[in-house]
Amino acid sequence: MRVLGDAFAAGALADLRGRRMAVEVEDLNLRFVIEVLDQRLVVLDPVAMSECCVRGTLTDLLQLASRREDADTLFFQRRLILTGDVELGLHLRNLLDQLPWEHIPLGLRIIMHRGAGLALMARTAYRQRTSEQ
Repeated sequence: MRVLGDAFAAGALADLRGRRMAVEVEDLNLRFVIEVLDQRLVVLDPVAMSECCVRGTLTDLLQLASRREDADTLFFQRRLILTGDVELGLHLRNLLDQLPWEHIPLGLRIIMHRGAGLALMARTAYRQRTSEQ
């Protein structure tokens, strides 16, 4: 499965070669560092240095990945935080926004969309329950 295959073939990721970006899932205490190589992405050790980092909860990151929420909304509501080389982070975000959604395999799109919906329902139920106590 090569979701980014066309982007690599078109050279859209060429200027990101050798750059490292991190994604932190706050509520799960997870960190992923991704490096762009010639024709692929590589996930590095979580303690590896990165040039920028996107941080948010699993729910908000799923909302972004499934395109149920746009990045600007999540950033302006401070549900996602971008640190480090902000220009690099914005460049990467713009590239990902331009990826044709239909190039992502249908099964993966369905899983991402339903997973994002489930995570949002769980967060809403949790918040309602804790506010009643």
